[in-house]
Amino acid sequence: MAGLPAPLAELAAELGRLPGIGPRSAERLALHLVQAEPAAVTRLAETLTRTRTAIVHCGRCGALATASPCALCADARRDPALLCVVERPVDILAVEKAGAFRGLYHVLGGKISPLNGIGPEDLRIAALERRLREEPVKELILALGSDVEGDATSHYLAQLLAPRGVKVSRLAQGLPAGSGLDFADELTLARALEGRREMT
Repeated sequence: MAGLPAPLAELAAELGRLPGIGPRSAERLALHLVQAEPAAVTRLAETLTRTRTAIVHCGRCGALATASPCALCADARRDPALLCVVERPVDILAVEKAGAFRGLYHVLGGKISPLNGIGPEDLRIAALERRLREEPVKELILALGSDVEGDATSHYLAQLLAPRGVKVSRLAQGLPAGSGLDFADELTLARALEGRREMT
C-alpha cells in the first residue's frame, strides 16, 4: 500500500508536533490543507508568520502581548497590591475568564522539576523578587498546579518570599462547582476539607 507523498508526510509530521494533535489528526489536517484553495493556505501561512512575529512576552509580567508592558500591566484600574503567580502565559487567560481577579500577574515560565533538570534558577523567580522590591505588592497569590512540581514550586516560593513581609497565599483546591462528592478523588476531597472556610 502506498504511503503519503513525501511533502505531505513531512507536513503531517510537523502538524503532529503541535500539542493535542495526534498522528491521525495531523494526517487529516495535512490532507485538508493540500486540497484547500491556494489562497486560503497562503492566508493561513501569512497569519501564522505575522502572529508569531507580532506576539512578544511582556517584560514586566511575562504575558503574551503585542507590546511591553502588556495591556494588563498598563491598566491603572488593576490592583498593584495583588500579584498572582502562574506557571505559563496561558494560565493568565484562565484566571481572567473567571472574572474574579483584578490584580496583576507574574509568569514563572515553568515549575521546579529536578527530574527534568529545571531548578529555581531556570524560572523567572529573580524577576519576581525584583518586582516585590520595586512594586507595592501586599499579597502574592500562588496559582500553580496541584501536581508534585506545582506543590514543590509553591512551597519553595512561600519559604523564599515569606520573610519579605508579603502575605503568600495559594488558590483553594477542592470540588468543582456542580459536582457531587462521589465524583471527587481522595486527594481533591482532602484538599477541599483542608481549605474549608467559615460560612457567614
